[in-house]
Amino acid sequence: MPIDMPRLESLVGTEVGVGEWMEVTQDRVDAFADVTDDHQWIHEAGEAADNGPFGGPIAHGFLTLSLFTPLTSSVVDSLGKGAAMAINYGFDRVRFVSPVRVGSRIRARVKLLEATPIDNGVQLKNEITLEIDGMDRPAVVAEHLVRYYG
Repeated sequence: MPIDMPRLESLVGTEVGVGEWMEVTQDRVDAFADVTDDHQWIHEAGEAADNGPFGGPIAHGFLTLSLFTPLTSSVVDSLGKGAAMAINYGFDRVRFVSPVRVGSRIRARVKLLEATPIDNGVQLKNEITLEIDGMDRPAVVAEHLVRYYG
């Protein structure tokens, strides 16, 4: 089944879905710190982070970006229906609005901004807002580009 361009074009400018909540645990933050060699004290459990500006350890900004895939997959997979593969094409804009404290729950709200035909596929630009449960301000707002082929 080919990619349904008329359907995608009809969705441009609309919110296409909201993902499931995910808890950001200290184990996840520690694992990310180990992989990236980013062991700044604001991410580590302990007295320094507890007495720091955020009142406890926070997730890395790049960790929150890396969670876009699991947080948006239930929403964006339906957009690429009919494609053989999807490629992360990057970001046009990323803003880290609020820190994500360890123990917080986050989820993604997805709005389709553009659907552009490309050779053998389509490029989508999605505005992704990562919400923090119980907070007025989001963690991240980004314009994410994904390409669907075949």
